[in-house]
Amino acid sequence: MWICAGAQAASVRAWLDRNQMQLGETVTLNVQVEGDAQAQQPDFSALADAFDMTGTQSSTSVNIVNGKTSSSVLWAVGLSPKHAGTFTIPALNVVGQHTQPLTLVVSPPSANAAQPGGDVFVEAQADPLSPYVQQQVLLTVKLYFAVNLVDGNLDDPQVKGAVVRKLGQDSRYSAQVGGRSYNVVERHYALTPEQNGTLSVPPIVFRGHAVDPNGGGFFFNQGRAIGAQSSAIALNVRPRPAASGNDTWLPARSMSLTATGIDASTRAQVGEPLTLTLRLEAQGLGFEQLPKLELPSIDGADIYPDKPVTQDKDDGQWLYGVRERKFAIVPNRSGPLTLPPVSVVWWDTAHDRAQTAQLPAITLNVQPAAGSGAPATPPVAQGAQQMQLTQAAAAPKNPIAVPIFADTTELRLWRTVAFAAITLWALTLLAWIAWLLGRRGKQPPSASTQPAPDSTSARRAFADACKREDFPAAARALLRWARQTRPELRNLGELARAISDPSQSAAIVDLQRICFGAGGPDKPSGSDLSRSFAGGLVFRSTVKKVPIASHLPDLYPADS
Repeated sequence: MWICAGAQAASVRAWLDRNQMQLGETVTLNVQVEGDAQAQQPDFSALADAFDMTGTQSSTSVNIVNGKTSSSVLWAVGLSPKHAGTFTIPALNVVGQHTQPLTLVVSPPSANAAQPGGDVFVEAQADPLSPYVQQQVLLTVKLYFAVNLVDGNLDDPQVKGAVVRKLGQDSRYSAQVGGRSYNVVERHYALTPEQNGTLSVPPIVFRGHAVDPNGGGFFFNQGRAIGAQSSAIALNVRPRPAASGNDTWLPARSMSLTATGIDASTRAQVGEPLTLTLRLEAQGLGFEQLPKLELPSIDGADIYPDKPVTQDKDDGQWLYGVRERKFAIVPNRSGPLTLPPVSVVWWDTAHDRAQTAQLPAITLNVQPAAGSGAPATPPVAQGAQQMQLTQAAAAPKNPIAVPIFADTTELRLWRTVAFAAITLWALTLLAWIAWLLGRRGKQPPSASTQPAPDSTSARRAFADACKREDFPAAARALLRWARQTRPELRNLGELARAISDPSQSAAIVDLQRICFGAGGPDKPSGSDLSRSFAGGLVFRSTVKKVPIASHLPDLYPADS
C-alpha cells in the first residue's frame, strides 16, 4: 500500500525549451518526474524517425523543507530536426503515466542564417574551386560567435567522393564583423577529390548552447540551444591533363627529390658497401600518392634496398607527403662506376605545367679490394700495371700476420685512462666504507653532557599567549618551557605533580579546566596566570632512592 501511494503521488510533465525554431538548430525536450527519484528513464526511441538525438542528461534532486522530503528526477534530451515542418512529440510513458503531446514548428533556415549579424554563424571557403583530380583543396572553416558558449560541437566535413584530413590545430582569435565583435575559431582541412566532375561540400553545422541572460532553461538553467551552418560549396574537379604524360599522376604545389650519402668525392672500394639515401617530398600530396623509390640495376655493383620510411606532416595549411629509402650499393669490380640519374615527373599546380624532379648521374672511381693488388689504372698504363703484377707474383705468398689489436698510442692512452678510473673507484669505495665504520663506532653523547636548550623563547611565548588570553597556546608554551628542565614530562598533569609551589600547581589546574573543561565565571585571567609563573618554574627536588638492606644472603656472593 505504501508503494502504491508513492506511485500515485508521483507527477509527470514534459516541455520544450521553445516551440518554434529554424532548421539546423537544436531544441531540448525536458521530462520531469516529481515524487519518485528512482524512476526509470522513459523510452525516447519514438523520436528517432524525425529527430537526431544529440545527447541525454539526467539530474536527481532531494529537498527537505520543514521536515517534509520531496524528490524529483529530470531528463533533458537534445533534438535536431531532420527536416522543416510541424512535428508532434508523442505522449511518453513514464512510471505508468503519460505526458502531454507537444508541438514543434521547424521553419527552413532564413537567408541570413549563416551571415554576419547573428549571435553565431559559420563560414566555409575552398581554394581552389576548380582543382584537378587528386589535387589538395584547402578547406577553411570559421566559427564566429558573439555569445558566451556553455558547450558546442563544430562538425567535420563529410564529403562523398573525397578524402578529408584535418590540418594542424584550431586557431582562436577575435574579429570585428559588421560592426560587432566576434570570437573566431578557425580550422583547416585538406580535401582530396578522388574523381573528376562536380563535387559538393555539404554545409558545416555547429550545435551548441549559450548562456541565457534571462536564466531560462537548457539543462537546468545552464543555457539555451544555439546553432548555425555554412553554405554548401560546389567544386568543379578537372580530369588529368593530357600533357601530364603516362607516369604516375602527381599534382603538387612543389616537390623535391634529394640524395645523400654518396657524391663524386666519395671513396669507393670493391666489396665495401656505400649507403645512398633518397628522399621524395611533395607539398599537397599524401605519402600514399607518391611512387615507390627504386634504383635501376647498376653495372659493376650490387644493390640492396632497405625498407622504405613514409610519413605525412602538415604546416596547418598544406599536407606534405614524404617517402625515404636507403640503398646499400656494393661495388663488385674496380674501375669507374656510374650511378644512373633518378627522376620523378609531376604536375606543378601553382603554374599548371609538367615538371621533373631529377638527380644527376654520379661517377665513382672504385679501388680494388684491400690486398688484391694495385689500384685500377687507365689503359695507357697497362704496361706498368703488368710489371707491378709480375713483381707481386714474385713476392712471398704467405702474408705477414698482423695482430688484430695493435698496441698503438691511442690504445695505450685509453688503457691508462681505464686503469686510473678503476683505481679512483676503488679508493672511493674504501673511503666510503671507512666513513661508515667511523660513524658506527661513535657513541651518541649522554643526556647529561648535552647542553640544556635555551628556555627564553618558550617562556616568552607563554607570556605572550597569556597576554592574548590564548589559553591553549599558553598550555603548549608552558609545557614546552617545563620540558627544557624536565624532558620526561608528558602533559600538564605530570607538570602539576612535579611543581612544589602550591600557587603554580593551582594555576596549572585552572589552565587545564579552561582548556579542557567547561570553564566557569571564576576562571583566572591571562595576567593572573602569567603572574603565577613570573619567578620561574619551581620543581620538586629529586631524592635519590636508598637501597633497602636485605636480611637474605646474596644469591651470588662475591669471592673474598
